[in-house]
Amino acid sequence: MGSFLNFIFDNLLRLLVYVIVANAILSWLVAFDVVNLRNRVVANIAHFLDAVCRPVLAPFRRFIPSLGGVDITPVIALLVIDGARIYILPRIFSLIP
Repeated sequence: MGSFLNFIFDNLLRLLVYVIVANAILSWLVAFDVVNLRNRVVANIAHFLDAVCRPVLAPFRRFIPSLGGVDITPVIALLVIDGARIYILPRIFSLIP
């Protein structure tokens, strides 16, 4: 049972990593005017990605200041998520028989 739960949580965190990366890439595309938020499909995708990423990135944004307009909170969040995925999850779920 523990290995199954580890598999589920590991893949959910991995999916969250993909969503954060997609949100960062989309924000760059919007900033460099490659895609336009007036397009309804792009706006819906951006809204969805922002709704998923905002609760994850908000605690990091409280403590990490903006570096001249560059937001490094996605990088810090990715490091924390990968650390939790690699080191914490296996130890937690190894205790469950």
